[in-house]
Amino acid sequence: MSNETPHLSTPARKAPAPVHWFVNYAGLVAFLISVLVTKLQHYDDNESAILSSWAIIGGSVLALLVGLLWERRLANMPLVTAVLGLIFGGLTIFFHDARFIKVKPTILYTAFGLFLVTGALRGKNPLKVLMGDAFHLPDPAVRTLTLRYALFFFALAVANEVVWRTQSTVTWAFFKFPGVAIIIFLFAMSQAPLIMKHMPDDEAEAAKEPADGKPPVDAP
Repeated sequence: MSNETPHLSTPARKAPAPVHWFVNYAGLVAFLISVLVTKLQHYDDNESAILSSWAIIGGSVLALLVGLLWERRLANMPLVTAVLGLIFGGLTIFFHDARFIKVKPTILYTAFGLFLVTGALRGKNPLKVLMGDAFHLPDPAVRTLTLRYALFFFALAVANEVVWRTQSTVTWAFFKFPGVAIIIFLFAMSQAPLIMKHMPDDEAEAAKEPADGKPPVDAP
């Protein structure tokens, strides 16, 4: 790791897919592996989640460092997720109570939903902040997409509450990853018809024909 702090004026580099995946999922994968290992060692659910909080803290910090070193910036969603992971992981360890780490996704998804709703009510385009959406859609389409994503995040918050309160830590860990990642991907794909319908013709053609042999980037 370089000792020099990147200058704010340094342009960001677009990370390749493996780096992007690492930044987004390293903490979650580390947490899942830790939960499985601690359960194999016969720790109970509460103790397993507490010990695994160290993994999500370490994985989140490492992911942020990789993203910063590669892209010379911190992407919004990984940054918010990592900061909350550090806070709630720390609370879990300090108070020795797994409920903190388990309620973190509920708070995160609720915050995303509220951010989208309040941004839309103020006439902004909060999807660009959360997802880096480069598509130039007309305002009615943006409002529709924003509302759908807001409701989707609220639904994820409810689902997280149901799963962690009724299922084992292992089941909840699999719900966090890869469960939620798969659900988000499927939901994003379900919104593709709306995006393609309202996308300007030149961007629609670019989306259909990947540039430089790489597939188009999908919204998270």
